[in-house]
Order: sequence, then C-alpha cells, then structure tokens
Amino acid sequence: MANESMYLEERQSVLAGENEIRGAILVVDDEDDIVKFIQEALEDEGYTVHVAFDGAQALQVAREHTLDLIILDIMLPRRNGFTVCRELREELDIPILFLSSKQSDADKIQGFSVGADDYVMKPFSMRELLARVEAHLRRERRGQRRADKEHNETHLSYGQLSIDFRAHEVRYAGELLALTPKEFEIVEMFVLHPRQVFSRESIYDRIWGMDSLGDTKTVTEHIKRIRRKFAQYDPRTEYIGTVWGVGYKWEIGPSV
Repeated sequence: MANESMYLEERQSVLAGENEIRGAILVVDDEDDIVKFIQEALEDEGYTVHVAFDGAQALQVAREHTLDLIILDIMLPRRNGFTVCRELREELDIPILFLSSKQSDADKIQGFSVGADDYVMKPFSMRELLARVEAHLRRERRGQRRADKEHNETHLSYGQLSIDFRAHEVRYAGELLALTPKEFEIVEMFVLHPRQVFSRESIYDRIWGMDSLGDTKTVTEHIKRIRRKFAQYDPRTEYIGTVWGVGYKWEIGPSV
C-alpha cells in the first residue's frame, strides 16, 4: 500500500489501545491493505469494526448491523461510493465519511450533495482520520442531549411545519421529513436563533466543531439539501434565507 510506512508510524504515535467499545463503524474500500490497516487502528481505539470491499457488500453489511459511522471509498466495484452513499442516506441517519483519492472540488461537492458529512483525501493521515471519526461521533452524542440543555420547549411550529426537539424530528402536516442528524442540527440551530445571521464558517464551527479539519463547502450542500426537502412539502415558503455576502438565517416566525 502506498505510504504504508508513514501510516504505520503515525498509528504507533496516536493509538491509545483503549478496551471499551466506543461505537460500531463500517469501513468500505476495495484495497485489502487499507481496510485492514484502518480496521486495526479503529479496533485499537475501542471501536467495533465491520468491513466491506465493494458497493453491494457495503449496502448489505450496513443493513444487517447497527452502525454509528461509515468510512466509504468512492472508486468501488459493484456500485461506486456516490451511489452507495445516496442509497444509505435514505435509510440511515449516521455520519458518512468519504475516504478517496479523488481530489477535485467537483468530487468533493458531489460527495456532499449525495449525503456525505465529511471528505478525507488519500493518502491520508491516520491521526486526522481518527480525529474526524471521534469528532463526528462526539457531535452525534452532543446532538442527542442538546435540546434538553438549550431550551425548555419540546416543540415549535411554523404553520404546518413542526419541530420536535426531543425526538429530533421535523414534520410537515404530520409527515416526517427525512433529515439526517446534521441537517436536523442545522435546522435546530436556526430556529433557536431566529433573528441571527450565521456565516458558513460559524455554522461549520457550531455543527461540526472542528473547523481546522474541514471544508465549509459542506455547509452549502447541507443547506441545499434541507431546502430541497422542505420544498417537497411546501414549495412556496422559504424557511432558510440567504443574506448575500454574509450567510443564512431562519425566515419564518413560529405559529401561535
């Protein structure tokens, strides 16, 4: 494997060898050496690891196991990573991280547009990959507790759009919108600060919590996906507005 000695050096310097189970992760790549190396690194950190070597197998494993996060290559046989991510995003609300040698902005944007939460380029630093995995899982854990800490209300309504903070659900006329955890966190952030304008950088910092590791293009893609999902039910209302040159804000006042 390319740069394997570099990976092994970093692995020895960053892995702590914890014994507790910290979450279940699916690693998908068609290169056996990469899968084995990431699997060993994650298991040394205390994670349960499942593996797959092509797109069809990835879908099967993801549907058979309860997972907390997926690390996904793009160039896969039997369905590429973009297709796998798009299909899984319709079923799973967990972080999906692309790990790929495809380095163009177009590839990154496509990755975010099909539902990825992060994009790591090969050759990669194991230290950085582990940091991103932990950061995403930490954000998921914090997101589950955030509503109870930040406000007393459990529901807010905007016409026929309702938000249940405890259940982490958004519904329109009673129908559940298929928001991912990150998308729900973005909506929650906006409705809890309805008059505030957020830049892409501040949104990334609040939701992902690791601005030095990421790319704010993912904020733009997440906002687009949220708007599309809202528009499927209510095409005439703009819930998230753009303040040109500044950022985004929540446009609608709550119903009485």
